[in-house]
Amino acid sequence: MNIKSTLSLFALCAVSSSSFAANWSTTQLHLNYGDFKNPFTEQEAGTSIASLQHASGYDYGDNFFFIDYINDNVDDGYQDRDFYGEWYSTFSLSKITGNDFSFGAIADVGLTAGFNAAGDAKVLKYLPGVKVNWQAPGFSFLSTLVTAYIDDNEGVARGGAPIETNSWMLDVAWGYPFSIGSQKFNITGHVEYIAERENEFGEDVKEWILAQPIITWDLGNAISMKENTLLLGLEWQYWHNKLGTDTTESVPQFHVEWTF
Repeated sequence: MNIKSTLSLFALCAVSSSSFAANWSTTQLHLNYGDFKNPFTEQEAGTSIASLQHASGYDYGDNFFFIDYINDNVDDGYQDRDFYGEWYSTFSLSKITGNDFSFGAIADVGLTAGFNAAGDAKVLKYLPGVKVNWQAPGFSFLSTLVTAYIDDNEGVARGGAPIETNSWMLDVAWGYPFSIGSQKFNITGHVEYIAERENEFGEDVKEWILAQPIITWDLGNAISMKENTLLLGLEWQYWHNKLGTDTTESVPQFHVEWTF
């Protein structure tokens, strides 16, 4: 099965299982536009990204996934299209054991299974690990995730990205809603750190830090729609050592969210 088929299959399974047994769920369409650089070719392109994002909770934990459809507008009208996706399912230790794992600022601890997949690069990573949910005043959610970063790339011989040694990841994700007068806003996003590894040619793949904070204004609420239905804002992507290279990128993006 190729990477695109894998993304489609897991997305379908996640949506189906979540909708069948979910205690809560939310599905969103995100639209972003910004100027990005390919760190391997140094070529810049105006890039539009349409992302289907889903989160849900059920009796024993929660699911989260997104699938990006990426369209790079390169020179002379040429367009390069690709897919990228991530999926995580977390099993709450409090819920599956019946014991309370909250302590101090810790709300719960869970075991997570996840994967990252890219289409043209034929990248596939498995991310088993531990997720901690935190109780933080004012936050709609705050979590930390520590996982292994296990490589299952197809490799250069099969037309994909190089095979890599295994590594590990730390990710912090948050949501913080606030109001100014009658207007509602939200700051969401995440920061990830992935440790150094080595590719199949013996070359170092540098550790990286990727930050993607988003600030949005609830346009829907402002025009008397349901709250958190239509959001308009700005996403900033800061990527130090992008894809393990020497390139550091800082890109603002126009951002729209539509919640189904």
